[in-house]
Amino acid sequence: MAVQLSEAPRPSPLFLREPEIRRGVELLYFGYSHLTRSIDENLAAQGLGRAHHRALYFIARQPDLRVSDLLKLLAITKQSLGRVLNELGERGLVESRTGKSDRRQRLLRLTPAGAKLEAALFDALRGRLSAAYASAGPSAVAGFWQVLEGLIPDDERERVIGLQKER
Repeated sequence: MAVQLSEAPRPSPLFLREPEIRRGVELLYFGYSHLTRSIDENLAAQGLGRAHHRALYFIARQPDLRVSDLLKLLAITKQSLGRVLNELGERGLVESRTGKSDRRQRLLRLTPAGAKLEAALFDALRGRLSAAYASAGPSAVAGFWQVLEGLIPDDERERVIGLQKER
């Protein structure tokens, strides 16, 4: 039988002490690490990595996403993003076109092959996260979201809220 991490000691009422903070950091690290490992094999089979996945994910969420907005979302250098987008374009997963009102803009959209790959990757993530959510229950999920939202700086919250509005 698997050991349940939730059976570990509950947080102290003084939950801002170092042991509780360290436990939170460790759980975030290992949870995210195992979540993303669920898609690594599929990405590797395509000759892609996690940076490619993040680009595919956000382009899927916002078709006709401007390259400048993707740069802000991913918080990576232009050079890194250029490499990722070139590889995705060469593989026929992402297409780029000029903006209608501003011809200098490059708008990004997934191709049908890109949408299919992104959907497969998302399904793997959804399966892992859905199981964890179901195990934790609705109030724990809401608390988890509140903690994660608390980690986002105020000046970036509008960007995250914008993603929620586009469902």
